Amino acid sequence: MSKRVNTVLGPVDVKDLGKTLMHEHFFFGYAGYFGNSLYQNDKNEIIRIGLEVANRAKAHGVQTIVDATPNDSGRDPELLREIAERSGINIIFSTGYYYEGEGAPAYFKFKQGLGIAEEEIYELFMSEIENGVGRTGLKPGVIKLGSSKDHITDYEQMFFRAAAKVQKETGIPIITHTQEGTMGPEQAQLLIHEGADPKKILIGHMCGNTDIQYHLRALEQGVFVGFDRFGIQKFVGAPMDRDRIGTLIGLLGLGYADQLMMAHDTVNVWLGKEPVFPNGMEKLVENWHIAHVFENIIPALKNGGVTDEQIETMLVKNPRTIFGGESSKLTYVDGEKSIVR
Repeated sequence: MSKRVNTVLGPVDVKDLGKTLMHEHFFFGYAGYFGNSLYQNDKNEIIRIGLEVANRAKAHGVQTIVDATPNDSGRDPELLREIAERSGINIIFSTGYYYEGEGAPAYFKFKQGLGIAEEEIYELFMSEIENGVGRTGLKPGVIKLGSSKDHITDYEQMFFRAAAKVQKETGIPIITHTQEGTMGPEQAQLLIHEGADPKKILIGHMCGNTDIQYHLRALEQGVFVGFDRFGIQKFVGAPMDRDRIGTLIGLLGLGYADQLMMAHDTVNVWLGKEPVFPNGMEKLVENWHIAHVFENIIPALKNGGVTDEQIETMLVKNPRTIFGGESSKLTYVDGEKSIVR
């Protein structure tokens, strides 16, 4: 029987996902944005911009976009459904919560103090995955998690533990946010310790760190690693794209193509008042858009000796694998993980 993944338009066979960007945001708002009544976003404008983004991605052969916006950051699956219906692109949305420093609604902080938050988080994830979000009937295709710079807080660990439990029971993939190139290997270790399948884990924003050893510490646990912030340079601790490219080429040369994915972490509409970047930063983020990987990064990778097959693996095969397609690299032998190169 073929594997299927939930999108905003219903289940799709994993073989039909095609070229996939695993971590983007059609729209995103930091927790509390809705309290500023001066800036209420027009839904028609969000859809208009969303269609422009989807169509620009489609022009480069993209068939699927994973919207990694968590529940506390303006997630709206019905808006995503309209964008998908009108553009013809697959959109997979998330259930989950952002890292404590830029999320942490008082609701779960209060429940954490009472010692009852983790069970409620588990119930929430399970209900959305099995029954859909609220009355929409729309079901997420991934769980989104995040951790802080240099540590995973007690608050964040609740979500990691609940997500691992849900992943064991449902098979849904987990994708993560790492802050400023830290805690990727530790995220993988925590999730796997709690019983999550490494073949169903994508540790995100690992390209925030250009230390090969840092990447190997995660990759050797069998998880996928995301080079998914291309276009963000010298912002939130990010390196320059040229340094990301060098690190990615190095990992590909070491034989890890089957565990790497690419995206941008674009925010195409900021909910609330749009932020204004400081003087001098505009140039550094001018390529932070949905086509950057295809227009600039892939040509640079090819100049560095990366093959079409390796690029196809990162953009097509690996997303298909994490959603349940057959993997040629990550296997289990006598109950022990074995990474076949």
